[in-house]
Amino acid sequence: MTPADLAAVVSDGIRTAIASGRLSTEVPQEIHVERPRHRGHGDYSTNVALQLAKPAGLPARAVAEVLAPLVSAAAGVAKAEVAGPGFLNITLESAAIGALARDIVLAGAAYGRSDRLGGLRLNLEFVSANPTGPVHIGGARWAVVGDVLARLLEAAGADVSREYYFNDAGVQIDRFVRSLLAAAHGSPVPDDGYSGAYVEEIAAAVLRRRPGALDLPESERYAVFRAEGTQLMFTEIKTSLAAFGTHFDTYFNEKDLHDRGDLDAAVARLREGGHVFEDEGAVWLRTTDFGDDKDRVLVKSDGTWTYFTADCAYYLNKRSRGFERVVIMLGADHAGYVGRMRAMAACFGDDPDRHLEILIGQLVNLVKDGRPVRMSKRAGTVLTLDDLTEAVGVDAARYALARASVDAMIDLDIDLLTRQSNDNPVYYVQYAHTRPCSVLRRAAEAGIGKGAPEDFDPALLTHGREVDLLGVLAEFPQVVATAATLREPHRVAYYLEALAGTYHRFYDACRVLPRTGEAPDARTRARLWLTEASRLVLHNGLQLLGVSAPERM
Repeated sequence: MTPADLAAVVSDGIRTAIASGRLSTEVPQEIHVERPRHRGHGDYSTNVALQLAKPAGLPARAVAEVLAPLVSAAAGVAKAEVAGPGFLNITLESAAIGALARDIVLAGAAYGRSDRLGGLRLNLEFVSANPTGPVHIGGARWAVVGDVLARLLEAAGADVSREYYFNDAGVQIDRFVRSLLAAAHGSPVPDDGYSGAYVEEIAAAVLRRRPGALDLPESERYAVFRAEGTQLMFTEIKTSLAAFGTHFDTYFNEKDLHDRGDLDAAVARLREGGHVFEDEGAVWLRTTDFGDDKDRVLVKSDGTWTYFTADCAYYLNKRSRGFERVVIMLGADHAGYVGRMRAMAACFGDDPDRHLEILIGQLVNLVKDGRPVRMSKRAGTVLTLDDLTEAVGVDAARYALARASVDAMIDLDIDLLTRQSNDNPVYYVQYAHTRPCSVLRRAAEAGIGKGAPEDFDPALLTHGREVDLLGVLAEFPQVVATAATLREPHRVAYYLEALAGTYHRFYDACRVLPRTGEAPDARTRARLWLTEASRLVLHNGLQLLGVSAPERM
């Protein structure tokens, strides 16, 4: 029985109390059921009586006393007791606790999934690095967090579209093209250009594809290097991301917004809403009406667009594609964008709290021997995604980046993340997955099976370590739903580490397979169900993080 199952039991008890006239209130939309810190307080506890006290017009303890016998009468519940100011401490029957092992195995890959966010259609934009160089280590963080968040949102029932915004218009592209041309001519990179071995590599690749490019007139030469260079760079970016386990449903080109006239259309829409004004030859959006610290320029006095105008057109494009919520992940250097973007959504007539969500992530440093690693082999001044994966591997990099809360700056320790020991979190969790795999493999080799579901006796799983393990396994669906709802993927990593520790303790205390000469019995089969359930949850959790679940290490 999971916390969600118990929440449903409590909800039924409240409905019964309302129908019988013992409570005058409504069933809460969400009922919190959690494991108490002390086992003596039962298997689970809920504060629902404290929630209902005010609307019911009764002391919380009186509400709990009404609910206790109703919850106690439910199937699988041994007793429900009132504690403190109005908590309900719930103790389950042993069979109800152990039955979870069978439920998990029968659910398989579906265990942990829910419909918590069902019906939500969401566009999730992340990474969106400029195609002027490899993805840097900060972008690597979003490559993981964005990908894991998309997996979590889908596991919670949302319809998610992963999107990469390809900034192929603007000043940075001009600087990139001039850098490529300089490298192709063997000239120094412009002062405001891009440096690094990758620039020379891309310039050489352009010349291999278009051998006569340098002999073309200046405008045509520029056009060739722009088209070929950005395509080559973006192909490299996509290759690096794919090797890192990050994939996108849509790659959206900024240039398309310009070519289709979407910027003009966006400004016209904003003008219709009465939010556009002109001053000193420029066209402005009055974002201060919606909390921004200053109004924003849409068209400069020289007639050129601002980046913000493209942001407006892009947001409108996403909403026109039917996405109820637009989620954008930005680095810490873009924290100032939040106010203007929320104001922009309001200018379009949207509710920023409902339709727009901006997540800000902090910086990442790579550390070796206690010192920051600063120089890249190819990019020169910045560390790249490829540098990170070369240093620690995909699994360790993804796990370490997903494990940290995005609002905290982190140092990734190369020495720690390449160490095969329990102080390396990814190794600790992956090793925990190999242990049940090993047990199940040895059982198969000995011809010992867990038997059919109807032969499983959940009441045999009563050892303290078994009950502890079942309790942690029961929390997985709630952890996934909460991580998705709060946009906090690190909760899954912390959960997996707790599960790994609990499984290791079970493994050490409870023998699963019989000793030589002994015959397997019903307890053997019950523990094999629990072992397989543990393997499945570890596997499902690692899959949500995009980290492999090895069967041997």
